[in-house]
Amino acid sequence: MEAPGNQRWAVEALGALAHETRLSVFRALVQAGADGMIAGAIADRQHVPPSTMSHHLAALERAGLVQSARESRLIHYTADYAAMRRLLTFLMEDCCQGAPEMCGDMMGALFAGRDCLAPSPVESRKPRA
Repeated sequence: MEAPGNQRWAVEALGALAHETRLSVFRALVQAGADGMIAGAIADRQHVPPSTMSHHLAALERAGLVQSARESRLIHYTADYAAMRRLLTFLMEDCCQGAPEMCGDMMGALFAGRDCLAPSPVESRKPRA
C-alpha cells in the first residue's frame, strides 16, 4: 500500500469505497466508533454471506481504511479515523483555487457537532507551523 496522503493512495482508498457494500460497511464502522464491530455482526447487518463480507473487509483493510484485530476466533474491525482524516484532507487541500476563504469553514460545517475527526491528543500537542 502507498503512503497515506499521496494521490495513488487516495485512488486506492476511493476505489475501495466505490462499491455499495464496502461504502456501507465503512460508514457502519465509522458510526460504531472506537468499539468497532466483529466481522460476523457486520455481515449480518449488511445481509451479506460471511465469505463475501471477508472479501469486502479485506479490500477496505488493504486500502488502509479499516483495521482488524483478532480476538480468539473473532476478527474485530474498526474504521481508521486517521486514514479517513488524511483522505478528506487530501481531497480538500487544493480547495477553492488556493483561496480557502472562498470555501469558508466547509470542513467544520461538514462535521459540526461530531468529534470523531478532532485531532487526537498527540496531534493537538504538536506545534503548529
